[in-house]
Amino acid sequence: MASVTSLTASVHQRLADALSAALPEAGSADPLLRRSDRADFQANGILALAKKLKGNPRELAAQVVSGITAPDLIKDIEVSGPGFLNITVADGAITENLAARAADGDRLGVPLNPRAGTTVIDYAQPNVAKEMHVGHLRSAVIGDALHQMLDFTGEKTIGRHHIGDWGTQFGMLIQYLVENPDQLAPAADVDGEQAISNLNRVYKASRAVFDADEEFKDRARKRVVALQSGDKETLEMWQRFVDESKVYFYSVFEKLDMEVRDEEIVGESAYNDMMAETARLLEESGVAVRSEGALVVFFDDIKGKDDKPVPLIVQKADGGFGYAASDLSAIRDRVVDLHATTLLYVVDVRQSLHFKMVFEAARRMGWLNDEVTAHNMGYGTVLGADGKPFKTREGETVRLEDLLDEAVQRAAEVVREKARDLTEEEIQERAFQVGIGAVKYADLSTSANRDYKFDLDQMVSLHGDTSVYLQYAYARIQSILRKAGAETGGPAAHPELELAPAERALGLHLDAFGDTLAEAAAEYAPHKLAAYLYQLASLYTSFYDKCPVLKAETPAQVENRLFLCDITARTLHKGMALLGIRTPERL
Repeated sequence: MASVTSLTASVHQRLADALSAALPEAGSADPLLRRSDRADFQANGILALAKKLKGNPRELAAQVVSGITAPDLIKDIEVSGPGFLNITVADGAITENLAARAADGDRLGVPLNPRAGTTVIDYAQPNVAKEMHVGHLRSAVIGDALHQMLDFTGEKTIGRHHIGDWGTQFGMLIQYLVENPDQLAPAADVDGEQAISNLNRVYKASRAVFDADEEFKDRARKRVVALQSGDKETLEMWQRFVDESKVYFYSVFEKLDMEVRDEEIVGESAYNDMMAETARLLEESGVAVRSEGALVVFFDDIKGKDDKPVPLIVQKADGGFGYAASDLSAIRDRVVDLHATTLLYVVDVRQSLHFKMVFEAARRMGWLNDEVTAHNMGYGTVLGADGKPFKTREGETVRLEDLLDEAVQRAAEVVREKARDLTEEEIQERAFQVGIGAVKYADLSTSANRDYKFDLDQMVSLHGDTSVYLQYAYARIQSILRKAGAETGGPAAHPELELAPAERALGLHLDAFGDTLAEAAAEYAPHKLAAYLYQLASLYTSFYDKCPVLKAETPAQVENRLFLCDITARTLHKGMALLGIRTPERL
């Protein structure tokens, strides 16, 4: 791998060197750069530095300019306003940098993070015996994108799907089936979708009895004890529910075009044997205390409506363990056994308070510290067109499978309308890639902590900030390259050529891919990568409109523009793949 230093970083370094030479007392000051409408970059850190040193900013800026000799990198640099530096990068530097990126294969010159560690990312947390619904969408989509992005930057990323497979609800479900054995067909008689539908139906029936019948509630709680104690009959029934649910989970993840490995599915039950020790360690250290028979952790800054402290319940008064016990045990496992340096949780924002308390308790225990950190990626709600949480017309929660099927169906209509030379089989394949991509992109192009409206008409539109717009941009480039008969190795770059304004804008944006990806991964912000890709497609559209490719004036210019097409396509393909979205070769 040959990583490529971005033009932004190179210009930064030249400015810093010139500034240090002109003003040694400034130390290693590095002027801040930003994109400028009048030039490629504008340095504005000089103003702050001049103020700090009580000097004249224009005079300092002039000293810096006189100290820069980099014709290979900087075409022009001028002082403007009170002391800004407007910097124009040389055409040749843009093309040479892109050529170096193109030569680096799939990585496109993007360097690995030198401070990479091990991140355990907890996402896509379905519940055993329950159908996945629209509320599971964001955790799965955001988590998968972060998994891909962090991996690409060099982080060792370990996926964990903390499925709900333990606790009171399973005592309730198992006890109901013990008393009503005819309510569930034999496992061999149903497929995965039927099995989970049947389990979901039985779960609702058992919940109704549990809420209405105190004697059944007592029997169900005793069944929980039997489950936790390893009772053979109870465990066998529980294992069946888990196995059937996993088959269903995999079918939904496949529809989401996500790869989920069996070893990544580690439910609450996996930490059952650790919970008693976790509770003991918390109590012995004094982090947790007994209160009204329960083992809890109190926090001075977390209080309820009555101004009384809200406790984190580790163990209930009846001896049962709360969610905090399994979450804290999971932290111990991930830090001690998986050697994680970062714990990343992609969970509903409504769980933020719970995880704030869990993380603080873990910090008090020393399981989290300066070297091992935890972050809660609280995400917002999927809304309907009315701005309320997305529901069916009957007011029911929307099944995730139904939502995905509808997206694919809607995408098929769009693809069929645009298709020229695709078979029906190819249309259906593209419909899957476009439909699922549309759902993912709508989610990922929104900041995770914000709500967003689920609007399929907008999602599959060919216009605006949609994945379909990006996919069609990629397919258009592939069509051009096919017409040109571009060789496998890709068209050659021509750094000696002067670039048109649209070529420069596209080239500079392409060079920023690595910097943008590093920022998006560091901030756990896939929406920043999505925004970059949309701007890339928009800049390519402008380039395509203003700069003839196959009919350019000279053979060298044709080849150079084909080169820009090729690296744009490769960058779009890689960026979309990191978001978990396919880019069809033909649309």
